Amino acid sequence: MSKQPAEKRKQLQKLAARPDEEIDLSDNPEIPNIPSDAVIGKFYRPKKTAVTIRLDADLLAWLKASGEGYQTRINSYLRQLMQQSRCVR
Repeated sequence: MSKQPAEKRKQLQKLAARPDEEIDLSDNPEIPNIPSDAVIGKFYRPKKTAVTIRLDADLLAWLKASGEGYQTRINSYLRQLMQQSRCVR
């Protein structure tokens, strides 16, 4: 990723320092009602961290037997478990 030229960086810093009240949002009106079929967070991708985990051989074989993406499935299963435990409390 290339660095921005100094002039552009100064310009962006100057804009970032401006108070919110000075931002003109007239060409970007708020949506009063979010449509019921709207997908929120569709493009959100949480930061991933590489870890080493020891799994039983039969468990790993079962996960891999479903095809590509077994690590993604492990993440999904753990996320479901995390969300379930949050709802219980």
